[in-house]
Order: sequence, then C-alpha cells, then structure tokens
Amino acid sequence: MVVGAGLAGVRSVEALRARGFAGTITLIGEERHRPYDRPPLSKAVLLGGTDSTVVDSDLGALEVSFRPGAAAKGLRPGVVETTEGELPYDGLVIATGARPVRLLGDGPQHVLRTIDDALGLRALFAPGVKVAVVGAGWIGAEVTTAARRAGCEVTVVEAADVPLAAALGPVGAWTVPWYEQAGVDLRLGTAVASVDHGGLTLAGGSAVEADVVVTGVGVRPAVEWLAGSGIGLDDGVVTDEHLRTSLPGVVAVGDCAAWWSRRYGRRLRVEHWDNALNAPEVAVASLMGEEAVYDPVPYFWSEQFGHMVQYAGRHDGGRMVMRGDPGADPKWGACWVDDRDRLVAVLSVDRPRDLVQGRRLIEGGRPLDVERLADPAVALRDCAA
Repeated sequence: MVVGAGLAGVRSVEALRARGFAGTITLIGEERHRPYDRPPLSKAVLLGGTDSTVVDSDLGALEVSFRPGAAAKGLRPGVVETTEGELPYDGLVIATGARPVRLLGDGPQHVLRTIDDALGLRALFAPGVKVAVVGAGWIGAEVTTAARRAGCEVTVVEAADVPLAAALGPVGAWTVPWYEQAGVDLRLGTAVASVDHGGLTLAGGSAVEADVVVTGVGVRPAVEWLAGSGIGLDDGVVTDEHLRTSLPGVVAVGDCAAWWSRRYGRRLRVEHWDNALNAPEVAVASLMGEEAVYDPVPYFWSEQFGHMVQYAGRHDGGRMVMRGDPGADPKWGACWVDDRDRLVAVLSVDRPRDLVQGRRLIEGGRPLDVERLADPAVALRDCAA
C-alpha cells in the first residue's frame, strides 16, 4: 500500500511494478485529483501557463487500486485506518508530504500547496489588487513574481534581514534589487502579529492593507496521523539510510521523510521535487529486501523575477566564494568550500552549467583551486586543484 498520492507516491507505485512486484497495490490520497506535480503550481499554473500538472503515469496500466479522497487517520501493524475504513497491508510506503504553516489571526489567508490553491489564487490576481505576501523564501518570491505580472500591488513582509535567509544565508541580500526593480514593497526584519480582515497587523502594531494575504512561511510534515503508531517521529518520519522506518515492512519517502545521510552524518528532510522523484526507487528496493542507500546531494530551484535560481549541497560551515558580481552582472553565483577546499554547496543564478558541474564536484569531493573558482569565466569542472 502507498499512502499519499503525490509525485513520491506515484513514483513508488511505478518502482514496485518496475521491480516485478505483481501483487495488489492500493494508492490512497486525500485530494480528489489524480496525482500531479507541485513545483509548477507556483510557476506555470500561477502564471497562467497551464491548468493541470497531472503526472504522466498510466495508473490503469500499473493495475493500481487508486482511492482519491481517502485520508489516512491512523496506523497499526498491518493496517492503515482511513476515512474509508481499515485497509490491510503487507508492505507500506508512507508519502503523505507536508502541510503549509498558517499564521495567527481570523482573517482569510491563502497558502500554496495544492492545485486548488494555485487556481484559486490565480483567479484573485488582477490589476490593482493589493496582495500581501508573508515570507520572502522560495514560495514567497514565486508568488510575488506571479502577482506582479498580473498587475497586483504587492507588499512582502519577511521576518529575516534578507530574502531566502533560511536557504542561502547572507547571499540572499543580492536578490533585494529584484524586488525593487519589480516595484514590490519589500519589508525585511519585520514580523507579522496576525492576519486580519483587510490585511496584516505587524509585530510593532502597524498594519499592511491587503485584499489578498498569502502565507509562505514554510511547511510541516503531514505525520499527525502516525501518532501512537510506534513509528519514530522527529520533524517527519524517522528513517535509516535505506528509508526504512522503525516498523518492519514500512518505508517513507518525500517531504515527510527524515532520513539518515551518510554524506552529512546527520538526518535530513528535504522538501523538494528531486527528493520525491528519486527516493521512491531506494525505498521500494528496501521494502523488497535489498540494501539500497539513499544519500543524494540536496538540490533546489526557483524561478523568480525572470531569474532561474538553483542551489545544490549544504553550505553550513562552508567558506563562501562569489562567482561574478551580482551588482554588475545578472548572471552570477556563489560556491562554498570546506577547510580542505572541497566544494560543499553551489548557487547559480542564470548559470545552469555551474549547477550541473558543481553538483558533480560535490559528489566527487575533490579539492579545488579557490582562485579559479572565483573566476566566473572558468568552468567549475576546470577548477580542480
């Protein structure tokens, strides 16, 4: 059985069939839609480029018993309790994803997590509409991009001192001009006290008037249904490097899985499409008795204000080396190296080749020539010491 009908869930089904599993597969999802991709929601859907992001997978050919609109309520060994009754399982893939965090207040606030969220927001965006976006992270920036393109008047409120602070740290400051050039009122270092009818009340007592409030301050793993099940929970479903949980015959994938990484020597939970796409292959292999290991270099991307922003790795404790001058060249990047001059993270802005080559260098773990690394004219692959 697979619980969760997003990308990670449907890829798990495909992996089971690809490995020769011929038994019954039940796929349940609390939404009433066919499985779909989430990254385009804040991009193509919100911008009006498409109305559907359905995953290209033939559930009929996969011989899956798909139950949309069925939500998991509890788990005990061998049985998943759902809103449609109890369903037995021999092997279980948990792929229930995450839910957006909402702010205090009795005013209406929108989040962006589902296709219905995206279509609903798009219908509200129109010239002159006042939109308040809480959070200048990946989602906040993409929502702001779409709202401005629709002609909305946008105010972005961010508690940190720079955009993308949680993901990129101080380097996020180089994206501030993008907001200014787009005509966005960006308020940094500003906390929100509550969402009210008519807008926001800020921590200092002042107000931001808005017709539409969009909250983009993060998500939490959707694992409340596992309370009391015996499965280890700690910022998601705790798994080992094989994506196995503490219950026999149960694995977890996607946004809800907190797996042990050999590479980083710690537990990771990554909320991104790349994880949902690739983790199911390892989880299913583990479920079928193999010793596959999941240990990728984390990867993220975002399309905002006409720029493609890509990031791979983890820069915690790394020394930053800029590639190019963000104040003079719209195409720039940054690298982080450890105390042995090995690449640990790479950020590219409209330099996709840097991302591809940088990710390979991170995986290889070879020392680099830092002087060459700082020269944007030198390809990253040519920076080996």
